[in-house]
Amino acid sequence: MITVASLVILLPFLAAATGLLGSRFPRGLRGATSRAPGTDLNAGADRRAAWIAVLPTAISTALAIWLAYATWAATGQGAADGVTATFTVIETGSVPISVGLLVDGLAASIAVLVTVVALAVQVYSIGYLRGDRRYPSYSAFISLFTSAMLLVVYAADLLVLYVGWEIMGLCSYLLVGHWWEERANSRAAIKAFLVTRIGDVGFLFGIFVLGTAAGSFRIADVIAGVPEMSSGTLIAATMLLLAGVAGKSAQVPLHVWLPDAMAGPTPISALIHAATMVAAGIFVVARLYPAFLGARPTLDVLAVLAALGMLGAALAALAQDDLKRVLAYSTISQLAYMAGALAAGSRDAAIFHLITHGAFKALLFLCAGAVIHAVGSNLMSTMGGLRRGLPVTFAAMTIGFAALMGLPPASGFFSKDEMLTGIEHSLSAGPLTDAAALLLYGCALATIAVTGAYATRAWLRTFFGQRASRPEPVAGEAHAAVPAVHEVPASMRWPIVVLAVPALLLGFVRIGDVHWGTAALSLTVALLGAGAVYAVWRSAPQTDPARVLGPFRVPCERAFYVDSVYTGLLVRPVLLLARLVVRTDNHVVDGTVRGSGRTTLRLAGLVRLVQNGNVQLYVTGLLAGVLLIAAGAVIFG
Repeated sequence: MITVASLVILLPFLAAATGLLGSRFPRGLRGATSRAPGTDLNAGADRRAAWIAVLPTAISTALAIWLAYATWAATGQGAADGVTATFTVIETGSVPISVGLLVDGLAASIAVLVTVVALAVQVYSIGYLRGDRRYPSYSAFISLFTSAMLLVVYAADLLVLYVGWEIMGLCSYLLVGHWWEERANSRAAIKAFLVTRIGDVGFLFGIFVLGTAAGSFRIADVIAGVPEMSSGTLIAATMLLLAGVAGKSAQVPLHVWLPDAMAGPTPISALIHAATMVAAGIFVVARLYPAFLGARPTLDVLAVLAALGMLGAALAALAQDDLKRVLAYSTISQLAYMAGALAAGSRDAAIFHLITHGAFKALLFLCAGAVIHAVGSNLMSTMGGLRRGLPVTFAAMTIGFAALMGLPPASGFFSKDEMLTGIEHSLSAGPLTDAAALLLYGCALATIAVTGAYATRAWLRTFFGQRASRPEPVAGEAHAAVPAVHEVPASMRWPIVVLAVPALLLGFVRIGDVHWGTAALSLTVALLGAGAVYAVWRSAPQTDPARVLGPFRVPCERAFYVDSVYTGLLVRPVLLLARLVVRTDNHVVDGTVRGSGRTTLRLAGLVRLVQNGNVQLYVTGLLAGVLLIAAGAVIFG
């Protein structure tokens, strides 16, 4: 098993290395490309890059699926702890670092999610970025991103996990800023990098606290040592880890980078939101869950942050006009739902929803990419009536929105039911205090209604009604014709079709665990939110249903001004301080250096006067000296 897990990680890594170093070689092949009009001179390099990226990822996916099957079979035979192997031990002088891998049910399940979504994104990107001059590096960075997430999933040591954790941060920066020529894209990439780095500082110190307390960074040793750790140690460690989780999984208060990260290519949004980066935070909490259960105050903090995040992000999604930003805020809300389930003690429910969410959110983003590809805009105000021109995308996105809302028989219905049941159970028994449990449950129910509302709004505004007419291109023409839309190429269409299957059917693996009373309540609340939006839209199909928010719409659209608060409290003071430092450096530090140089030059100019070769000056100086000596002798002698 360990050998197979190593291959699952290494294959995308080798694809990344090969893609970065060899996708454009030999260069002579590029020059041999036909220069006929309309021919892409980089087509040969792009084809090589596509094969280099897709083939190893496909093999890695097949191996991950086989490994998951083998792990589940072994679990059925009583081997619940999984398999661990250590390749080498790095002595540090204190706590050693064990370089090894761990394969258990949790790792195997998440690895399948990561590889399947990564493969879909790689194939989809072939059509989406056709003709992009940086496609070879783009596909290589996706492979590196995939390998880093798989390292996080299979790591048996916390510091090995941290290596993959940080590589993902680098990859997100490179991919979000893929079109860096536009200032907004480069700023979004920098923002994502810096905000997640803030959380990663706390995450690293949390790892140090746990490793020092356990005497080992091996995950198995840390979990085994939890009962001997003091409550103060566990609370400090888990609070620090929670900072990294909030950064990577875009949770309050470090969630502000994720909506801006929509500046990157849409397939990257699908990868980040469904299988990598944001999934890593939830995975780490699940991996170290015994430590969090031993720190009840941390779970209360997690519950409060999750409650605020799930409802606040859902309301923000309800007011957005950008389709990708709707899905971005939806991701924040759904991840907060998972965090809430973890805080309530329902680890299995959170992981189940992480997997189903990965399927339907990747589907939604790839469908959004198809819509944007056809329309040429992210804004829903430029869409409408697309169900006839995009029948496959319409059907697939309908499945995705149904799963997001938790409508049967889509997968989200089953996973959301388990999470809501666990949160409901925490009201009477669980690790949370009564106040935290009540806040979490109330926000969870409200979020279900708002989720039904914003999903229905996006579905109606994208696929129903009529598209807005273009401006009149010819004088005297009453209305410019709206250009016809058509389905995306097969390389983009097939990943959508494939992902629609698990988004629809994956929940049936847990059909026996459905709590029908809670499920009926969840379904009723979701339909109430959806019905309210439909009634408003039906009364005026050409207007935005979000108008019912009234004066509350602008705060929702601005995500309650959290970004503005951060700008006022943190960004501007830091920029002022940076300008002060620059001015001090220019005028004080550099000024001192330049001033000393100028002073030396002036003194050198004076000294040079006595060394200019003028004999008369020398004689004059000599006589002046003699006169001074004589005068001194007379006066003081």
